[in-house]
Amino acid sequence: MAEILITTPAQVEQRLRTLSHEIDEAHNDLVASEHNYYSVKSEYEIKVAETRIKLSNESKPNGKNYTVDEREALAVVINKDLHKAMGIAEAIVRASRANSARLRVQVDLARSVGSNVRSSIEAL
Repeated sequence: MAEILITTPAQVEQRLRTLSHEIDEAHNDLVASEHNYYSVKSEYEIKVAETRIKLSNESKPNGKNYTVDEREALAVVINKDLHKAMGIAEAIVRASRANSARLRVQVDLARSVGSNVRSSIEAL
């Protein structure tokens, strides 16, 4: 036999309060993760640019100059740790945005449940 779940207006209100707190935390996490991402990204871009400039004044072991593609590839390889950190920071931003979207859906669902509960009570 299926269990009957009764939801009260107080439970809906409590859930909305909890979600409000979670939204505040999610917003703070998103702000912090975006700040970190743009800090790492700018550091990476500066280091890659410095590396490209340095490589433009250097030659390969065979004495020929590096091609533009070779300089770009070497700049990424030389700065691989920052490149990885930037990718991780970007993934954290995406996860934070997804969490915020998830919370918005939960708020919408809680509001819908609340509306249904009120309608059921009024019908009595």
